[in-house]
Amino acid sequence: MAGPPPSPRTDSLAAPASGPVVLPADLGVIADRVEACIADMFEAERQRWTELDPSLADPLHALRTLVLNGGKRLRPAFCHWGFRAAGGPADDVDIVRAGAAFELLQGFALIHDDVMDGSASRRGAPAVHRQFVDRHRDQSWAGESRRFGEGVAILAGDLALVYADRLLPDGPPAMDRLWHELRVELNVGQYLDLIGTAQGRRDRDGTRRIARYKSGKYTIERPLQLGAALAGGAELAEPLSRYGDPLGEAFQLRDDVLGVFGDSARTGKPVGDDLREGKPTLLLAVAHEQADTTELSVLDLVGDPDLSSESVARLQEVLVATGALSTVEAEIDRLAETAVTSLAHLPADPEVIGALEDLAAFVVARSG
Repeated sequence: MAGPPPSPRTDSLAAPASGPVVLPADLGVIADRVEACIADMFEAERQRWTELDPSLADPLHALRTLVLNGGKRLRPAFCHWGFRAAGGPADDVDIVRAGAAFELLQGFALIHDDVMDGSASRRGAPAVHRQFVDRHRDQSWAGESRRFGEGVAILAGDLALVYADRLLPDGPPAMDRLWHELRVELNVGQYLDLIGTAQGRRDRDGTRRIARYKSGKYTIERPLQLGAALAGGAELAEPLSRYGDPLGEAFQLRDDVLGVFGDSARTGKPVGDDLREGKPTLLLAVAHEQADTTELSVLDLVGDPDLSSESVARLQEVLVATGALSTVEAEIDRLAETAVTSLAHLPADPEVIGALEDLAAFVVARSG
């Protein structure tokens, strides 16, 4: 972990059509260190548990593959720069472990989210539960393939949560409180998403609340605050929140746009899946407010799990024609500007401020 920094890496998911771009704010260096920490942990766990039973290699391999094969490591990056804002050293081992804990927590969330949504793929590969559904069916094992696959995935997600707790370094009580709070918030946000989908919610306030709690807060605001608390800078929680809260919402709104209009080769999931699932988003809330009778009949297609690519295209047209897309894009820009403007009041050195400005630009401009 303490050797020379890795060379800057690129991320094709975030790249324009012309080719890869170098990631900002030391994101590549941070990612490489965090991934090395995670890989070491999984290798130790693999050796430990396969001695008990070789079959235990399978869920560990599925979890390791999900966590390490994809993702931009934004949570470790924001955790790192929160740590640096509070005066923490760039090469500290504890901040690497904290970043790794966030990636395992993300793995937990993704695996369980895919089970709850019935998603077939994640990061361009079969979702974890689908891998084990297929294995059970192909091997003609006893019982129901779906129950087996979902059961393994739930356990793999639980393992990810336990590993996240184990990787988190010891820190001040303020850091522990933040870690416990963000995990509760993540589950609260997931429930709001589930019930919002079931009820077909299309109100702006409700969809924005989901965006903040399901993803935004634990992607940006809480990692920043936890990093600062690890370095003994809990007093930075409020100024970091003024940056992280609006940017976190902008992050999720960008995800919502990509879920409908993105390139599946870059997002790692089929375009239109959020429409098939009927996810409550600001895009749909605005569209329902502005739609005429004909457009409302098209919007009634949302939530159909068998939605065709032609129907997705019709829905895209309505989201553009009603002004929903332009409204959400303007809101993303406004939230990002609010976040960056707040940095004028963050007591941190210029390198930290510059990194947070670069990350804000990256978060809202990404294409995957």
